[in-house]
Amino acid sequence: MPEARETAVYTHGHHESVLRSHTWRTAANSAAYLLGSLKPHMKILDIGCGPGTITADLAALVPDGHVTGADRAPDVLEQARATAAGRGLTNVDFTVADVHALDHPDDTFCVVHAHQVLQHVGDPVRALREMRRVTRPGGYVAVRDADYAAMTWYPASAGMDDWLDLYRAVARANGGEPDAGRRLKAWAREAGFTDVTATSATWTFSTAEERAWWSGLWADRTLASAYAERAVEGGHADAGRLGAVSEAWREWGRREDGWFAVLHGEILCKKDA
Repeated sequence: MPEARETAVYTHGHHESVLRSHTWRTAANSAAYLLGSLKPHMKILDIGCGPGTITADLAALVPDGHVTGADRAPDVLEQARATAAGRGLTNVDFTVADVHALDHPDDTFCVVHAHQVLQHVGDPVRALREMRRVTRPGGYVAVRDADYAAMTWYPASAGMDDWLDLYRAVARANGGEPDAGRRLKAWAREAGFTDVTATSATWTFSTAEERAWWSGLWADRTLASAYAERAVEGGHADAGRLGAVSEAWREWGRREDGWFAVLHGEILCKKDA
């Protein structure tokens, strides 16, 4: 089994403003493309599980199977365990893992799932090869990632444009690829998959409640998260620029005509039997 090789820094970290977003995610709003392939007996590995909301949903959908949630950050796994325990789930466990070198034998899982993970890793093709290795013949690797360059909003805002430029620069300096969504199919083919179904889906934020939530978490994240620290430490921004970007987010959130769409690329890869 290959040695672990983390070659990228997780851009967001696990500040409250980040987890505010992560805990909103469900299997329905973040993994719908996979759900039709699930069977009650399946054994699933959920890579980059974070606080475990999607993991718990998957466990509920495979009552006769088992789900293992994996993340490289031990602290967030405590929240994931609490999420599963709070729902009374007994067919789920959690472990620290590096997707570049998974600590599981070949052909272990029916499904290996990763949501918003490959944009943050240093070698996404190697990660997909590892995910493929631990998937049983006939099983699935399911991956979904946002594509920042394809995100769009209204009304136009120079401050929001600056946010996008800044975020993409910081993410790439950390070793990741923020525009991962459009690359998933190519990465999967390079990793050796021949049966790849590529789709896309969006999150849309437009109501007053949605705008307040989405703009608020990004305004806070821009000032207080690990992303903000790395933006300053890497020489990408100073406090003044971050403050202006944060206020641009809040201004957008106050606009009654505000609309924001997040495009995601999705791949469902079947391993050759």
